[in-house]
Order: sequence, then C-alpha cells, then structure tokens
Amino acid sequence: MEYNPKDLEKKWQNFWKENRSFEPSEDFSKEKKYILSMFPFPSGRLHMGHVRNYTLSDAFARYYRQQNFNVLHPIGFDSFGMPAENAAIKNGSHPKSWTYENIEYMKNEFYSLGFSFSRERELATSDELYTKFEQAFIIDMYEKGLLYRKKGLLNWCPHDLTVLANEQVVEGCCWRCDTPIVKKDMNQYYFKITQYGDELLDDLKKLEGGWPKQVLTMQENWIGKSNGLEFNLFFEQDSLSKLKNSFESFDVFTTRPDTIYGVSYAALAPEHEIVKYMIENALLDSQTIAAINSMKNTSSIERQKEKSGVPLYLDVLHPLTGKKIPVWVANFVLMDYGSGAVMAVPAHDERDFDFAKKYDLPIYAVIAPYEGQLNPDAAFTEAGKLFNSENFDGMNSKESQVHIIEYFETRNLGKKTTNYKLKDWGVSRQRYWGAPIPFVHCDECGLVMEKKENLPIALPEDIEITGEGNPLEKHPTWKYCKCPACANEAIRETDTMDTFVESSWYFLRFCASKENWEKEAFSSQQIRYWMGVDHYIGGIEHAILHLLYARFFTKVFRDLGYLNFDEPFDKLLTQGMVLKDGAKMSKSKGNTVDPDALIEKYGADTARLFILFAAPPTQELEWNDSAVEGAYKFIKRFYDRTSRIYKTDTLPVIEHALLSKEEKFARVKVYEALVRANDVYKEKYTFNTMIAGVMEAMNALNLQTDADIWTEGYWILSAIMEPVIPHVCWDVSKEYFSLKNLSAQKVLEEVFVVESLKFGVSINGKSRTEIEVAVGESNENIIALAKESAAKWLEGMTIVKEIVVPGKLVNLVIKA
Repeated sequence: MEYNPKDLEKKWQNFWKENRSFEPSEDFSKEKKYILSMFPFPSGRLHMGHVRNYTLSDAFARYYRQQNFNVLHPIGFDSFGMPAENAAIKNGSHPKSWTYENIEYMKNEFYSLGFSFSRERELATSDELYTKFEQAFIIDMYEKGLLYRKKGLLNWCPHDLTVLANEQVVEGCCWRCDTPIVKKDMNQYYFKITQYGDELLDDLKKLEGGWPKQVLTMQENWIGKSNGLEFNLFFEQDSLSKLKNSFESFDVFTTRPDTIYGVSYAALAPEHEIVKYMIENALLDSQTIAAINSMKNTSSIERQKEKSGVPLYLDVLHPLTGKKIPVWVANFVLMDYGSGAVMAVPAHDERDFDFAKKYDLPIYAVIAPYEGQLNPDAAFTEAGKLFNSENFDGMNSKESQVHIIEYFETRNLGKKTTNYKLKDWGVSRQRYWGAPIPFVHCDECGLVMEKKENLPIALPEDIEITGEGNPLEKHPTWKYCKCPACANEAIRETDTMDTFVESSWYFLRFCASKENWEKEAFSSQQIRYWMGVDHYIGGIEHAILHLLYARFFTKVFRDLGYLNFDEPFDKLLTQGMVLKDGAKMSKSKGNTVDPDALIEKYGADTARLFILFAAPPTQELEWNDSAVEGAYKFIKRFYDRTSRIYKTDTLPVIEHALLSKEEKFARVKVYEALVRANDVYKEKYTFNTMIAGVMEAMNALNLQTDADIWTEGYWILSAIMEPVIPHVCWDVSKEYFSLKNLSAQKVLEEVFVVESLKFGVSINGKSRTEIEVAVGESNENIIALAKESAAKWLEGMTIVKEIVVPGKLVNLVIKA
C-alpha cells in the first residue's frame, strides 16, 4: 500500500464521525475513564501548544478504549472573555459572531488531527444554556452566603478597563495583556473562598501521588496559612487628640511573637482606614499625601522591591513596655494580608531592617545567636536566645512563641490567630462579553436575586463596543427591568462574571445525559459514574487560578447537595511549552508553526508522532523541522512494510522454541514495546520511550523474514501506536486484521524465557572477550569455555585464580 496521508486521514475521520466511534456508552456497569484536557479559548486557530495538549489526552482516551473502558473524552470552548471584545474593536465584528466562527474553525482543526472527542457533548461557555445553569448556581451560592457584594480597593487594568482577581495579577501586571495594574475603590462581588481555606489546604494531601508536587506546593503557598499573634497597638494621648479620638488603636498580626520586645516602629498600608481618614481631614501635608497616593497606584509586586514610606507623626504604645512607637506609612504593607498594619522589628526582619536603615529608625536586638556575635549591619533572622525581653530572657526564640502568646491571652492583650494569604475571590468584571451576574438593584428592596424562572439573563446583541467602559452600562434598554421582589422599576446588574467562573465547573457539565442536556446542568447518575476526572491535562500556568477555583467550586457544589465528592481531578499532567529557537512560540517573535500547514504537508499522524516523540510531556519541547521529517519517514516505512504481513482475524500462533535467534529477538523486542506501552499510560507518561521501543521492534523485525512474526509484530505494534498515529493504524488494522487487534493485548511471557546467557571474560580484571552459555550450565563448563575463548591471552601464563560471577562474568587471575 502506498502512503497518502491526505486521503487516508480524511477517510478515517469520516468513518469515525459516521459510526459515532468515540461516543461514551450508557452502560454504567463498565469500568470508566474520564479523560479531559483543559479546554481552549476560541482564539481562531490552533497553535502547537494546543496540538500537544490534545494529542496527549487523545492518546490516553484511545488507549483506554482499547482496554475496554467506557471512555468520556469531551471538548468545549472557554468562550467568554476580553479578547472577543478586543477583536470586535479591531475588526468591527460582533464578539458573538467572532467567537462562534472561531469555534467552528477550531473544531474542524481538532477533527483534522484525528482527536477522538465526543461530538455529542460539545459545549461553549458563552452558550445561553450554559449561562442559565451558571446563573442558577450563583443564586444558590448567594442564598448560602458564599457570594457577597462590598466596596473595596480592587486591582484595575487600565488597558482592559476591568477588575482583576489577585490571582490574575502576575508580577504587578494584568495576566492577559501585561499592563501594570492600579488600585481602584469600587463595588465588587466576591466568592467567599476563604471559608474553604483550611479544606483547600488539607485536601492537597488527597492529591499527593496524582498531582505534580510543584502544583501542590504552589497551591499551598498561595493559600498561605500562617499562625501567629494578633493584638492592638493603642495610640498615646497626643496622637488620639490629633485623630480627634476617631481611632483609639489598630490591630496587627505577627508570626514572630518572639520578637515583640524588638518593635521599634509600626507601619500602615497606604490604603489603611486611618491613613484615609487623615487625608480626608487634611491632617497631612500635600507632599505626604502625594507620596501616599503614589504608593497606592503602584502594583503590589513593585511595592515589594524598593522600600519607601512617610511618617504620620503619630505614636502608639508598646503593649508590654509602654514605650512610644512611631507610626509610618510603608509601601511594603498590603491590605491583602492581615489587617494592613504591621509591627516592625528591624533587628530580626530583613525588610524592616532595610526600611529602618533608609529612614534612620531605631533598631533593638532581642535575639542573640548561640554561637558568635550579632552583626549590626544585618538582620539576624535565625533561631537564637532571647535577651532584653524581660521575663522571657534566656528562652529559645522558637519555643518562646507559645509562652508569649499565652502571656498576651491571659492578660487580654491579644490572641493566637490564623491568617491566610488567600483572599475572597472578586468576580465582577466591567465588560460585555461575559455571563451577566443575576441580580437587580431596587431602590425599595436593595440588592435582589433574579428569579430562577427568568433565567437566563442573556446578553443583548445590539451593542456598540468602543473599548471604553462597559457596553451594558451604556445600553439604552437592557439594564432597565422590574424588581423580582416588589415589581417596581429597577436596574439590572451590569457587571459580568470573571471567566474563571465558567471554567470552574465545565468538567461537570460534560456529565449531563443526552436526553436531559437542556433540562439540567448535569445528571446525578452520570456525575456518580464519571467523576472524578481520571486524567486532567493542561499547562502548569493554571496551577493557581483555574485549578484552585475548580477545587473550590467542587466543594461548594458538594455542600449545596449537587454532588458527593471532594476533589474533581484524580490525576493531573502538566505538559511543558512548545519552543522554537529556544523561545516560546509567539506571533510577535515570528517563530510560530501553523498546524494546518503541517497537516497539509505531512498529515496529522506525523504531527502527533513528533509531538509525543520529541520530549517527555512534562518537559519543554523544542521544535525541530528535521525531526518532523523523520517522523513522516518512519510512518511511511511502517505503512510500506505491511507488504510483509498477511491477513488474519486472530493473533498468529507461534512455536517460540523452534525459532532462530533473530526471530526470537524480534519477538522479544515486540513484547518489550508492549510492556513499555502499558507502563507509560499507567505510571510514567514517557511516550517518547514507548515510541522508541516500537522503533527498536521494527528494526528487530527487519532482521528476520518469518511472515508469522512480522504479522504478530504488526498486530501488536499497530495496537500500541494507534493512540499516537490513529489514521495509519486503523487503516492497517482494517486491511489486515478486520480491526480485531485494536484491543487489549496480552504479554506472552514465553518470549522472555532466556535459554542462554552471555558472560564477559576478564583477565586480571580487564575485559577481553565474551561467551554465550546455556542457562544452568555448571561453573566448571563455564570456566572451560572462558579459557577456550581467551586462549591467546593465556599463552605462557599460569592461572592462579578462577572467579565466576553468576549470570555476568568470568575473571581469570594469571601470572607469568
């Protein structure tokens, strides 16, 4: 047969579609596998990162179908979001038409690559049906007290003109457009994710072994649980008067109560309510106010780099010594953690030390090293022995923390407290192309939930997107409605939801029955059967954002009674990026590879083979044009050599003992490849080694001519390679094996039975030759064969010692 990838691949793609080859069965008695790749945003065209992601998931899906599992392998589109609005501005198109045209194009690309997705469970998160179910969930979460609205300082992207969650700020910039963020005071809806902080942290233990350690660590650090001491610092009398008795104190949190006697100043965040009060009441000069406003408009990441601050000319009293402590505003203090106020101990904290040195503030050491002296030019941050700490002098600093907290609690000065870096998830976005938040604002009733029977609250299509502000806010009619509670005139909420809301439950939506697809978000029967996701595949860049939110939604849905499990994803595979010329592929760098052009030239199977063979999936993959050519040539040889096999509906029966050495070796290599394949899917995911094993087997088959062994080899190797190069393997299997071999293959242990062993022969420890002896041969005969083989090195020599290392080596010790 001549290899023509274009015709061959189209033939099998049509066959799979017409025969519903990849639709999951409704037979729930079968063992299942739910294989899912993180769904894409419909940007218009696939890139090679997409190809790698979905080739990996497709290999898993196809393998488990062969093993007779009931496989759910769906695809959807994360189709709301700012890029659609940006495209509308740039191209004069509507976000909806732009989005759905892209979806159709990308779906065709998916199927041209032979991906075995279920066609009957496709979804787009911008579908009104998806929005309907999601809005109902939002109402349930509001009733449960898990969604609330409040005013606060928010991360604002001045380019996209929208709010960002903390998790969406990367190194001080918008995660999507890289614009530096600023802080803006405005109303926002929040999910109470902090209510699940402990469970999100504790349940990471359940994911050990199934998730990469790096991802678990990233989530643990993001949640950022820490225990410490919380107490109030009270203003002294003059400061109280200056503040007109509006504040008597502020609270601080510290994880280092052992350093309490070393406090030399206190610092407030620029956004702290006391600072705000002083600005509003003209208690600070214009220069100080300008400095504070500059800090506010600097991203939290930038604020951690160069330390800066201004004095407030206020003093608080040390809770134990009663000494005055000056109060400053410092850029490194954030409202996001603790109370937005800190006690500063420059002698034992590097950040506090740098600030104190810069502004010539006092430094009080209270912990000494057990060996050596304190360095006055650096903060001492290790454990040591307390001094200048009154009753706690001489204690180990670590051990003293418990006693100092106890001392505060018994005197009602403070309390032991747990803090989290994790903050409630702000989900309001001031944009059009997102799911509307299902609330109305009524002058009589306040904030009111929409009635579920009125859902979905769909987006109006007659909008104008200019890039300035929220089109929903400007729409002439859409926002005007009746209050669901009192029927008076009301205003619909014009904020839409963060798109991470949609991706936090889409994996559950695939568990809807076909019959009830439009009636329910997911079926309780299907949820019980399919969840959790057995293999979830995507980029490590989603370690905090998407994966944390999906875990949170799963726990919320459990508590709302929708499901009965704690975690959504059993095993997580984070694939590496695809690089070219050492850099991540991007249009701006001009180093992209168009999958469509690759398929046109070489075929989809070549693209798939290269992607899986070039590097282990968790590592970065460097694009290599010659390796792509090599993949194509291998497939062509694999297809051409079918001339050496014959048609059969059963695996050939071969008498192994009667075979020649080369024939036995070929069978060993074929079955070694099979063993390796099973290990790859169940444990290692190193597809490159599996493919290398197949190539070795092909080379070994080529060293012999027996048609039975060639046919057996192709029966097994085409089954192994079907998840990688499915079009070719289905074609070979249909032509020669009536598709009977695309099933679980049994390893024949007989081929691994060793009849002879090779021994190295050394003279005085130096390797000289090699012998082959029958299994079970006596040491006497092994030594005799060794002497015969090494005769030329033994002439004129006396053998003083003969050593046999079983199964490995003969060493002859000689002298002249």
